[in-house]
Amino acid sequence: MIDLRPVLFLIGLLLSVLACGMIVPAAVDLVEGHPDWQVFAASFAVTLFAGVALVLTTRGAWSGFNLRQGFLMTTLAWIVVALFGALPFAFSELQLGFTDAFFESMSGVTTTGATVIVGLDEAPPGILLWRAILQWLGGIGIIVMAVAVLPMLQVGGMQLFRVEAFETDKVLPRAAAIAAGIVTIYVAMTAFAALLLGYLGMSAFDAVAHAMTSIATGGYSTRDGSIGHFDSAQIDYAISLFMVMGSVPFVLYLRAVRGNVLALLQDTQVRWMLAVLAAAIALLILELTLRGLMQAEDALRYATFNVISIMTGTGYATAAFDQWGGFAMSLFFMLMFIGGCAGSTTCGIKIFRFQILAAVANAQLKRLMQPHGVFIAYYNGRPIPEGVAISVMSFFFFFAATFGLLAVGLGLIGLDYVTALSGAAAAIANVGPGLGETIGPAGTYAPLPDAAKWLLSVGMLLGRLELFTVLVLLTPHFWRN
Repeated sequence: MIDLRPVLFLIGLLLSVLACGMIVPAAVDLVEGHPDWQVFAASFAVTLFAGVALVLTTRGAWSGFNLRQGFLMTTLAWIVVALFGALPFAFSELQLGFTDAFFESMSGVTTTGATVIVGLDEAPPGILLWRAILQWLGGIGIIVMAVAVLPMLQVGGMQLFRVEAFETDKVLPRAAAIAAGIVTIYVAMTAFAALLLGYLGMSAFDAVAHAMTSIATGGYSTRDGSIGHFDSAQIDYAISLFMVMGSVPFVLYLRAVRGNVLALLQDTQVRWMLAVLAAAIALLILELTLRGLMQAEDALRYATFNVISIMTGTGYATAAFDQWGGFAMSLFFMLMFIGGCAGSTTCGIKIFRFQILAAVANAQLKRLMQPHGVFIAYYNGRPIPEGVAISVMSFFFFFAATFGLLAVGLGLIGLDYVTALSGAAAAIANVGPGLGETIGPAGTYAPLPDAAKWLLSVGMLLGRLELFTVLVLLTPHFWRN
């Protein structure tokens, strides 16, 4: 049997942190005179009690993690945090049902950004801030997990970054110090984003909320019209910058802080991401201008923002891009899957996997031309270990299979073709908005049946935790001694 005590100990710590996060929206509602402060106070008490109880009853069992405990802890942590994070949604004046409350919370902690709340402009301020806090905590959680946990678990090629982050890189001597450095940078970037957005015209409340959700590439907004509500080109470009900043490996920021300023541009993963973004933006600008849908200046603004938002998995919107025609819809659908860099807040397949797949395919093509030649695939100037290549190819297979099963499942529930296909893509890639009238950039997930919301919640969890972390728990071998 797996010793659950170390797992429960860490989950208890996470719940204690989550409970502390509930104090902030409670204080905001209290100052604003909104009765929902009592909901947050009660949720704080319940969550803190559960967290402290787990810590106190299991604290003597901590002696490090083995592999199976790592897999179990990672999956359980996201599920438990989503469950307790749903308490304010369920008991606030919004009166969301359990399914909707859990869906909203899971979408938050996985930084997906899909929402079931209608009428954000009139929603209680505490709830709006709580949505942002969930995404902010989920963003820093996935960064730390990508640096400290996923490489150890060798999930989908992430073992490649265990070498870079802990052996060759020598950024800081210990994993705890790396995590502390990343948290410091994350907080500093959020503060900078909030100050700049406030300077550009947002209210203090909107600036803080959007700073948290843009750096976390989450996409929860305080407005029904998302970023389009503010109708400001300066805000659009500023948030575009923040989304890109959140999509860069945070270990590279540590290198830059320690003096290697060029580390950000020397990393091939970052260069590939910027190149793909630039190409997609250029193509969309040409499409919008040649079809006469926009003038060049507007096309640059709207194409830049929405391409970055979709590819980074943020999910903000400044326009109904699903009305831009077949090319734009096809481009956005493809960008949903790509994502940003490993070790960042973004989701999707990740740029480095495409790089590895391209390098392996190129080496294979050369072998076909020269069967007796020796060709080695490289990533970032280093040979790609065979185990990494196999992990990446396995990830592509399971990603495609899971996407297909999600789309078929949503179709069986009764969703139309566009909603089922784009909803499955938006969930597993943690993008948020899909395509079409129902879940498109101008819609919400509220009209979907409960069965579809539960299926999408599973998809969001799978996508956020890199598939294998969850799927391995379903194998009988995992539970054998």
